[in-house]
Amino acid sequence: MNEIKIVNNKRKKIAIIVFSVFVLISVLTLYFYLNYNATHITTDDAFVEGNIHTIASKVNGTVKMIYVKDNQSVKKGELLLEIDPVDYDVRVKEAAAILDAEKKKLLQSEIMIEASKKKLAEMNAYIEVARANLQLQDANIKQAEKDIKRAENLFKKDAISKERYEKTKTIYDVVTAQLKAAKEQLRQAEIAAETQKTAIKQAEVEKAILISSVRQKEALLDAAKLNYEYTKIYAPDDGYITKKSVEVGNQIKQGQPLMAVVPLRDVYVIANYKETQLQKIKPGQKVKIRVDTYPGRIFWGRVESIMAGTGAVFSLFPPENATGQFVKVVQRIPVKIVFDKDTDSEHVLRVGMSVVPTVIVEK
Repeated sequence: MNEIKIVNNKRKKIAIIVFSVFVLISVLTLYFYLNYNATHITTDDAFVEGNIHTIASKVNGTVKMIYVKDNQSVKKGELLLEIDPVDYDVRVKEAAAILDAEKKKLLQSEIMIEASKKKLAEMNAYIEVARANLQLQDANIKQAEKDIKRAENLFKKDAISKERYEKTKTIYDVVTAQLKAAKEQLRQAEIAAETQKTAIKQAEVEKAILISSVRQKEALLDAAKLNYEYTKIYAPDDGYITKKSVEVGNQIKQGQPLMAVVPLRDVYVIANYKETQLQKIKPGQKVKIRVDTYPGRIFWGRVESIMAGTGAVFSLFPPENATGQFVKVVQRIPVKIVFDKDTDSEHVLRVGMSVVPTVIVEK
């Protein structure tokens, strides 16, 4: 009996020890689990995102040549596609011919204006000559008036002959006529000069119109050249060709999506955390990232920013809570996470991959 009691006591002690160890391990496990959850915020609602450059044509036309294939790697500035440029080449030549004609008209107008200005200068010089001649004739008429008055007095006193009086009278008439002619010449010269000035002003207005027309034609030529250049489509960035939906001979329209270029060097993670998890998440915090494609591989990054609203608010049909049928649902808010620069480049991350980010926060 004593032996049985001893054995039972030993079993009880062992059981108590085992139970105590189990409880201790459970408490420690719970402690570390709670501590881990308090400092490591995780979500599986996350994916790799990146910039997608949609390639579209800026002009209408027929596809002449395609230089890339689906999933092909391309460099920035590499030729992707070429549209038949014949129609646009014709438009460039037509616009250039029209511009050349307008420039010739402008040149002719400038030549005419210069010639008119030279002629106006000659007219002004002639006006000065006419004014000087008028002054001369005015002086002559004054002298002739004195001479005729003197001759009249002398003729009345029979101091001079009738013949001499008539000669003096004739000189007076001639000088009077010359004065009248000089006045008329000056008047005609001034009228002609004013007419020439008006013609020059009108020509300058026409020149201004031609200058505007030339600028308009230059703009049309530039537009034609741009459209000609748009017949060749180049890669906007380094990346990979995706969603190629065009073949040689296809008729394409302006703005029609043809393919996309996806650069993979600057991908990032969009993690949709529950609103109840965001209390401790802040920009700059370190993030441990697991990618489903590479099990066992850990990537590191940091929180860059938190979206200003929930994903539902910016959806196509946002919820309307004023209908009286409100059901409270925990919302998710997108958090942008960028990878560290020293991320393993051998493990390529592609847009849309599922990831599990864990934000490491302070206690």
